[in-house]
Parts: sequence; C-alpha cells; structure tokens
Amino acid sequence: MNAFGVEESRSTRPLEILRSVILRRVAKGRSMLHQSQPRYQSRTALAMYVTLFVLGSQSVAVEIFDLSGPDGARTVEGRVVVEGEDGGVLLEQADERLELIPAELIQSRQTRSDSEDEESLHDHDHDIISQRLLAELPQGFEVLQTKHYIVCFDTTRGYAQWCASLFERLHDAFQNYWKQAGLELVKSTRPHIVVIFSTKSRYVEESADELGPAAENVVGYYNLMSNRVVTFDLTGMDLLNPRGGGSRNGLEILRSPAAAGLVATLVHEATHQMAFNCGMHQRLAPIPLWVSEGLAMYFETPDLESARGWRGVGQINRPRLDHWRTHHRAGAIEKMMMSDELFRIPRDALDLYAESWALTYFLLKTRKPAFVEYMRILGQKPSLSEDSSQQRREDFHAAFGVDASELEIMLERFMTKVR
Repeated sequence: MNAFGVEESRSTRPLEILRSVILRRVAKGRSMLHQSQPRYQSRTALAMYVTLFVLGSQSVAVEIFDLSGPDGARTVEGRVVVEGEDGGVLLEQADERLELIPAELIQSRQTRSDSEDEESLHDHDHDIISQRLLAELPQGFEVLQTKHYIVCFDTTRGYAQWCASLFERLHDAFQNYWKQAGLELVKSTRPHIVVIFSTKSRYVEESADELGPAAENVVGYYNLMSNRVVTFDLTGMDLLNPRGGGSRNGLEILRSPAAAGLVATLVHEATHQMAFNCGMHQRLAPIPLWVSEGLAMYFETPDLESARGWRGVGQINRPRLDHWRTHHRAGAIEKMMMSDELFRIPRDALDLYAESWALTYFLLKTRKPAFVEYMRILGQKPSLSEDSSQQRREDFHAAFGVDASELEIMLERFMTKVR
C-alpha cells in the first residue's frame, strides 16, 4: 500500500509486456542524457542530469525464490512489486535493487513467516547497510552516516560531510514543505544512499554500465533501479587537499567555479530520490514528466551567498526564468499536459524544461491547494499503468478546474511580474 492507500494487485499482463513498459519508461529518462540542460553554468562545469524511471516495491511479504538458469542456481529474496500473468516477477531485494525474473527461471517459491518478515522489515541498520555497500564498491571507499543518509565516498571526508549536510537540510525542508501544504508523506525507514566518486574518470568508468557513453556528459543522476544518487566531486579540491589533510568548510567549497552547478545537481537529483521514496510518486507510474522535473527544479536553486549553498524552497530559478522569457510559446502547457514525447526532441527539450519550471513555480505560488490535490490524484496511479492523453487532461482539470489554455493566460500574466 502506498502513501495514498493504493494497493498493488497482480498484473493481468505477461512479464514480457511489463518488461516493454519498463524499457519504454527507462528510455524516456535516458533520452534526456543527450539534451544539454542549462542549470547553473560555471567556467568548468555545466550541470546535467538524468532520472531513470523504474519500479519500487508495494508488497509487504518477503518471498524466497530458488532460481536455475544458464548461469547456474541461486536463491534470491525480496518483495514482489509486480507479477505477470505468466508467473514472472519484478522483485525488490533487500538492498532495494530491482530484478526482473522470468517465470522459466523460478524453480520454487515460498513466503517467509510473519516473524521473519518483521525482522526483515527492520533490517535497515545503517551499519549493516554500510558494510554491504563497502563490499560492493571499489577499494578506497568510506561511508558517512547521517540521520537519513548513507554517503559513500572516495574523496575527502570534508566534502562528503558538506554534501551530507546539504542532503539533510533538503530532506527536512521537503518533508516540512509538503506537510505545511497539507500533503502527508511517508517517512521511509531506509536510509537514502548517495555515492560520490573522487574524480570524473572514476565516475565515468563505474557509471558506464548504467549510462553508456553519456556518462561523460552527466555529472550526477538518480537511478531508481538502485535507488541511489551517483555523482563525483565537482570542486576538484580533493587534488589540493589529499585525504587526511583536514576537512573543508562550506565557504571554501563554494569558492569553486563549479559550485552553483554542484548544488543544483545534488539538490535536483536528491529531490527525485525524495519524491519517489516518500510516496509522492509511485515508481514507474504514469507521472507527467513536467511534474517530476518541475518539482526538482523548484527545489534545486542554490544560494551561493550562504556557506550552506542552499537554504530554501521555491526560490526563483534564474536560468529557467531567462530561458522561459526568450523561448516561451503559446500552447506549451497543453503539449506538456497531453504527452511527454516532446521532451525527447532536442530542439524542444530545453524549452519544455523551462516551461515545466515556470508552470510548477506559478502553480505552487498561486494555487498550492489545487497542486496538492493534483499530487493526490497522481499518487493514486498504480505502477506500470498507462494514461491516455485524455486521462491526463481530465486529471489536470479535476485538480485545477481550468483547461491548460486558460491557465496559460494566467501564467503569462504572473510571469511578467517575477523579478
């Protein structure tokens, strides 16, 4: 059951059809890797990102599967997210990784007892998870544990501490913002995991399997397959301050020419992570791309006058505002509301990202209760379901009470006053 009381049911579609839905939505996220997204450009870095849309768990029971295939026999356990009519399953394992298991590999299947399930549900001890992560990551990594995060790093501890502090402020601000807005979110018992590589070369090498050639151009991303934010030390200060040389304070980090892009990237991707882990969106549900990206951009704006680098929600996103003012075209809201396809067209992508921020900013500043209602409507969408353009239109109208064309006129008037 999700944050809005939606229970996942057995799918009436074979696993191969479910696989095709997953691949289409993953491809939608990956396609954005090839778009140059202007965020907060510096002399040395332009922040870019990708969100990989894959499915999260809805089941409560922990099941054990004995598998046999070309690579031999093995046993896996976890929670079934979706089960195809042919018996294949999408499984979320204890480390939150997802695996698509074809029916022909399953030799036996059993459900763990209630007592074992209870123990498993609480097996989120930070030390245990940290040990597993260190065993998985390359040599030289350390972990930093905070209240809600585990940060894995092979750069300086001072840099990792600064990033962790940024994440914790975002976590609290995100929860408080939506609570005050009237939207109750789920408080996850699992720590959010972030991996920070010391250099771009190590990051590219380790991310190649997930990102392919695009890893060269993407400085941070959120991969929902592993439920992790992955990035590298954009400041480059680790070269000036070798490990063991002491920590760096926030002002020192923010003197880097990459600072603005760093903050925007980290907050943007961590916002995606928060939204999908607190029940606001169901993973692989048909959430309009303008919503998920608009929210991340609403939270991402840095504050380089503060040693913390970021201090609040809903600041004016200057690069997006500037782009909107020079590229806004009538009918953009209608196009975004009806379909995500235009986001994949290079000549339109940047314009639509600016439109997504502008629309989200406008709605949250002027129609927050209606936006919260829209989040509730979207929160009811089951994972792997698909919405028609007409359904998307009806959902929008149900929350805001106006059509996109009417709302666009109000948006244009509002944005002329934003300074």
